[in-house]
Amino acid sequence: MDTSRISSFIGDLWDAEIVPQLVQYIRIPNKSPMFDAKWAEHGYMDDAVRLMETWARGKLAAWPDATLEVVRLEGRTPLIYIEVPGQGDDTVVLYGHLDKQPEMTGWSDGLGPWEPVLRGDRLYGRGGADDGYAIFGSIAALLALREQGVPHARCVIMIEACEESGSYDLPYYVDHLAPRIGNPSLVVCLDSGCGNYDQLWLTTSLRGMTGGNLTVQVLEEGVHSGDASGVVPSSFRILRQLLSRLEDQDTGRIIPDELYVDIPDERREQARRSAELLGNDIFDKFPFVEGMKPVTGDLTELVLNRTWRPQLAVTGAGGMPALDSAGNVLRPRTAVKLSLRVPPTLSGAKAGAFLKQLLEKDPPYGARVTFALEKDGSGWNAPQLSPWLADAVSKASENYFGAPAAYMGEGGSIPFMGMLGEKFPKAQFLITGVLGPHSNAHGPNEFLHIPTGKRVSMVVADVVARQYAEGASG
Repeated sequence: MDTSRISSFIGDLWDAEIVPQLVQYIRIPNKSPMFDAKWAEHGYMDDAVRLMETWARGKLAAWPDATLEVVRLEGRTPLIYIEVPGQGDDTVVLYGHLDKQPEMTGWSDGLGPWEPVLRGDRLYGRGGADDGYAIFGSIAALLALREQGVPHARCVIMIEACEESGSYDLPYYVDHLAPRIGNPSLVVCLDSGCGNYDQLWLTTSLRGMTGGNLTVQVLEEGVHSGDASGVVPSSFRILRQLLSRLEDQDTGRIIPDELYVDIPDERREQARRSAELLGNDIFDKFPFVEGMKPVTGDLTELVLNRTWRPQLAVTGAGGMPALDSAGNVLRPRTAVKLSLRVPPTLSGAKAGAFLKQLLEKDPPYGARVTFALEKDGSGWNAPQLSPWLADAVSKASENYFGAPAAYMGEGGSIPFMGMLGEKFPKAQFLITGVLGPHSNAHGPNEFLHIPTGKRVSMVVADVVARQYAEGASG
């Protein structure tokens, strides 16, 4: 395999076709079902599927026996399922998703979630990096191998449309397609992050997530605050009390021991090495206001906080009028949306059940407290890398990035990984991505770093080829 030809082929395809396709994709407001209950009626998800399907079918013509199907189970988001024939008995699964997070506020002038903007090496807009590029990058990798006649195993590409809502539709598709998927020996996922844009980063773990809507109600309707305050407990104050059962307000540490796990020594060492490699970039990548600092100056602890410890974020609020409409009223209720990240090896279902019990028990003053659980996804801890994969990753990073590969856990969730890890415990995993410093997935000013997208596609081609060569050599 000529790595320079791999680089040229993929780089040219990205410039000529993939970037223009992603520009069109960013314009589609195909928000995940949790953020667009009428997604089927609006049709944006079908628009995104159609765009990807059309491009992919044109490229799959290179393989006479390749197939593409948009699978649609009743009442569920669609899934793009592709099979590319190969040699030998092994199967490689390549995964991505096409649904998007909602708009979010705070985009810079000239930028917006559905307005693709190309500035230098960055393509701004929602979903390009998370994770619209995955189908294009996967097919580009396989085309690059075909262009040189390099053999590879049978490849299955799966692009779901529910990941940003917790992948609740995906288990049904995996079960439905199980006889066709087979028993993969390698799973490639392009939905993760990178510590910098200078080298290949492999994701070693993913946190799980549980969360939902916590509501505190004290009155049937709002009343004059001058009349009621001091007599009727504030719903906001009660909510603060309930959150203090979960989180230390001074440090942000999650209080219950039930939400922690023992961190493996290997992961602690990887966190230490990542801290040495990245330095202050661990926190400098975030847009802190002037004078703000991270929760601790210990860089290794910051990595572990982000990857192996539970952490709480309040991501929405209800029952509160806008500031310019807030009269002197003691409000009847306060509600917040909670997002609790949990350690990779902790059961998301158990964490969710524990959280509900913790928040609803013994409500202060007898207030009406409800916690409506929305998510309870488990995380994932990567199996030990096989020697061949560790070597392949190392060489691929040197070939296409010019630097050694690096390893670090991620704080986000990819439910598909835990699902496949359980179903295929002997599979190897290559989890990587393009979400590096300032790329800001889910937030304003999200961008795709195009050179990293190209290089990740090159790495996938290299590793898929190596996987077949290792199998053929026994």
